[in-house]
Amino acid sequence: MQDRSSSESPHGTTRKHSRSQRILLWIAAAFFIVVVGVFIAASILLRRAEPVLRARVIETLSARFDSRVELGYFHVYVLNGLEVTGGDLHLYPNDLDMQAPLFAVRKFSFKTGWRSFLHTPMHVGRVNLEGLALTMPPKEDRKNMPKMKNGEGGGKIQIYVDQLLVKDAKLVLETNKPGKTPLEWDVSNLALTSIGAGQPLAFHAILTNPKPVGNIDSTGHFGPFNTESPGDTPIDGAYNFSHADLNSLKGIGGMLSSQGKYVGTLNNMVVDGETDTPDFQVDTGTHPIPLHTKFHAIVDGTNGDTYLQPVDAQLGHSHIVATGKVVLVRGQGHQITLDVVVGPARIEDMLRLGVKTMPPIMQGSLKLKTKLDIPPGKVSVTQKMRLKGNFQVLDATFSNDKVQAKVDELSLRSQGKAGEAKKIDAQNPALIQSDMQGVFELGDSKLTFSALNYKLPGADINLTGVYSLDGNEFDFHGMARLDAKVSQMMTGWKSILLKPVDPFFSKHGAGTEVPIKITGTRSEPKFGLDFKHKDDKDSPGGSPNKTKDSNSAGKSSATKTP
Repeated sequence: MQDRSSSESPHGTTRKHSRSQRILLWIAAAFFIVVVGVFIAASILLRRAEPVLRARVIETLSARFDSRVELGYFHVYVLNGLEVTGGDLHLYPNDLDMQAPLFAVRKFSFKTGWRSFLHTPMHVGRVNLEGLALTMPPKEDRKNMPKMKNGEGGGKIQIYVDQLLVKDAKLVLETNKPGKTPLEWDVSNLALTSIGAGQPLAFHAILTNPKPVGNIDSTGHFGPFNTESPGDTPIDGAYNFSHADLNSLKGIGGMLSSQGKYVGTLNNMVVDGETDTPDFQVDTGTHPIPLHTKFHAIVDGTNGDTYLQPVDAQLGHSHIVATGKVVLVRGQGHQITLDVVVGPARIEDMLRLGVKTMPPIMQGSLKLKTKLDIPPGKVSVTQKMRLKGNFQVLDATFSNDKVQAKVDELSLRSQGKAGEAKKIDAQNPALIQSDMQGVFELGDSKLTFSALNYKLPGADINLTGVYSLDGNEFDFHGMARLDAKVSQMMTGWKSILLKPVDPFFSKHGAGTEVPIKITGTRSEPKFGLDFKHKDDKDSPGGSPNKTKDSNSAGKSSATKTP
């Protein structure tokens, strides 16, 4: 029997191949039709999706903010779900006559799926914004601010957003006051997460602080936003202010870091925090000293005014407590007004901070009360700073051996120990301690003393005068009351010769009472008698002085103690 396969004709094989080719052609044609249909459908959907989404965006913003919406450009891409980009977005409140838009967005984008697109309202996970500007009208006009709606009343909210990521934002508070400039805050990055309708927004913001220059990283909750009174909007959170360069503030320097928490409303935030500046310095001293503070403050976030209640600081080995306020003077800067109490403290800490010369001229314990006023202005902090108060220094000694030697000699001679005084020199000071108290004012980098009492064993000295913070000027005049008589302050034949004049200088219960002066510079101080400045008025110590001026006595050596 002949094999069946071998008996098939070539014509049968040809028919099979032809049938296979037709099937492949039909499959290819169907695939092509499907592809074309998909593209046609995508094109139709794109044409429909773009205007639909554009309308939803405009309708949602218009309903939520009761505003007229202008949208410059808007594009939709469908290759990977729905990708949307747009920009030149502006919102103008219907009930406010604003030249600038309430909201302005340079560029925005978001993605969503087809399933979300087919539902109303549509859900969007995240919206990215670049170049957001929020311009609030003057305070007087904010009562007409649109009330933001969340759609819970069945309004025209067409899109709900879970999260806003904002890059390069600015908040501007306008003012109607002539000559006043608007307040502005720059926010480099901001993330807002919706918790629910009518609930506060969770936020994470990085703000650029202009002065001192640095970034503030803050997380917390904001809202619900009070459109009629933005200052009453609730807020709470925590912040971290790092690498703040104090050198951007004229007159002071160092790198500051700060951490803290805040709670309240925009115009009444209660802030508790700490700062650390390991290298704090001022330009009159340029000697770094560690500064740590803890503070409790009330901050008005709508104008930047800060009320310190109080600041508790540790400067080196010195304790400082300050209360007061930092108030913005529009167009000029901030006015700082504080009541300051210093103590327990060390006078060398203050001198190291404020005086260029090292080591500090004096060591000793310090107590001080003063009012501090720093007006606004572009000049150095130390040049515009004003102080007015009183102080007390106990157990003081001088680092300058020449000064200390003269103090030692004065004390010993004033006690009638002239023999011991002769042995004192700059290489062998006795380091006799003294006390000082007075009433002072600081201005224009000079300390002016309206009363300065200096006590040391054997002597009570009352002075008035001026001391420059750079140490280049001493100019003090006053009265010295000494325990010893004039003749007792000398030895040998000088003592005998001076005995007749003892009665002329022994007054008001003192062994000797004479006018003195301290002049010169820190490195070359000059001590001497000062009969030229002597008058008939009460002396600084309260004792009447009725001896007439003596030009001849005024020629006494300016470099020797009485």
